[in-house]
Amino acid sequence: MPLPLAQVQELRDRLSDRFRPWSRSAQFWIRAVDIYGSYKVCQLRAGFIMDEEEREAMWEQQHEIGAQKMYSLCSDLGGLFLKVHEIVLQLTHTRSRFVEQAAQILGKPDLAPMAWVKRLVTLCDKAPSTPIEVVREVVERQFCKSFDEIFDHFEVEPVGSASIAQVHRARLKSSKTDVAVKVQHPGAERLMMVDIRNMQAFALFLQKYDINFDMFSATKEMEKQICYEFDFVREARAMERIREFLHVTNKKPPVMVPRVIPGMISREVLVMEFIEGTPIMNLGNEMSKRGIDPGGKLAAMAKQKILTDLTLAYGQMILKDGFFHADPHPGNILICKNTEATLLDYGQVKEMPEDLRLAYANLVIAMADDDLSRTKEGLRELGLETSSIVDNELEELFELSLRMFDTRLPPGVTVLSPFAEDSSLTKVGVENFPEELFSVLRTIQLLRGLTVGMGLRFSCAQQWKPIAQEALLKAGRVQDVKSKSQSFLRRLF
Repeated sequence: MPLPLAQVQELRDRLSDRFRPWSRSAQFWIRAVDIYGSYKVCQLRAGFIMDEEEREAMWEQQHEIGAQKMYSLCSDLGGLFLKVHEIVLQLTHTRSRFVEQAAQILGKPDLAPMAWVKRLVTLCDKAPSTPIEVVREVVERQFCKSFDEIFDHFEVEPVGSASIAQVHRARLKSSKTDVAVKVQHPGAERLMMVDIRNMQAFALFLQKYDINFDMFSATKEMEKQICYEFDFVREARAMERIREFLHVTNKKPPVMVPRVIPGMISREVLVMEFIEGTPIMNLGNEMSKRGIDPGGKLAAMAKQKILTDLTLAYGQMILKDGFFHADPHPGNILICKNTEATLLDYGQVKEMPEDLRLAYANLVIAMADDDLSRTKEGLRELGLETSSIVDNELEELFELSLRMFDTRLPPGVTVLSPFAEDSSLTKVGVENFPEELFSVLRTIQLLRGLTVGMGLRFSCAQQWKPIAQEALLKAGRVQDVKSKSQSFLRRLF
């Protein structure tokens, strides 16, 4: 006797759901091997070409091909790979005018070729959204109330959608102000765990055969943070903690943090105040609309204030409290009235161990003072293990620390490519990099991207030095602070 149509469809859905992780893994490896293999072939061919311009043209063509393949991988698979594209862009700075909004933020290509940046930046708004019918089901299940009991108004189209969740603008019953409703995509967590396992295997391969850096630790930290992102109750607690910390620490907080709506929190739905603002990627366009020259003095002053405020907020979170917003990419920054910045999305937060926080404070002061010996000691105290021994070890270690942990650039330089042949990272290989520091590294890269993209010269280490000194003094490490000051005075006199 044939099965009813409904049962046949249910069976198909179950089989599809069961085999989807295998299909997804196969798609990833086929595409990843294709991209990697094409670059290795190009590398082999380039070795036989003596003319530099011809060799450069070959690489440019390869980058165009690789960019399209990477775009297809991220766009078709979505999920974790949309996050990977965010990180690639975040660790990349471009000053070109390929996309005016991106050019305001991303300086020059550091980790990815220009062709990749030009292609991947168009993915910023491509995350798929969950249908409103499913959103209603998730909200009602999480709050045990009907949709109409909760909301007076709810916008069907999300104001934003990312790999884990989407956000809708709404108004609660008996409320006069709008709220932001963050709703998790059903099934996203399971697929992301499949993706991260594949990424970890690929990272192990790359660091063994091609890249002289501990990439596996980066993927382990990514796994930890992504697991946290699926718990909105944890995110709400983190948001309130950081909001309270910045209010207590400053007369006026350097950045705004959305307020969580009490009683409207669950693991898959989070309701918070809605903050009006311009995404920082659109800052240049918004200035032009208001008759402000994005390259003029008024714009430069506004950009300087935005950068200073963001840097101060991160410096206080990292060095003073050790608990900080760990998902710093341009999509999480809004610019509001009077150039006030708002930090969004607290799904990824990081709490640094006390010894690591103080070790980092020690390194910040060493970098700010250009103290090469102290920088070496600071890197070792952080737990960084290097593999190469070079004649000018102190200089290379100092350059390595600046590339990773400061926003300053040498005079006339607008690009720091960590994997270039003359990079300190290729001369001093990093065999072990503490997982906890990757979130700090991402923060520095965001700030450097803003610095270059806004046409400014800025050292976060120099701005953070007083905060670092305060942290060390509070911990009783007075000698560390004194030694830094004495070293600085010896160089002056």
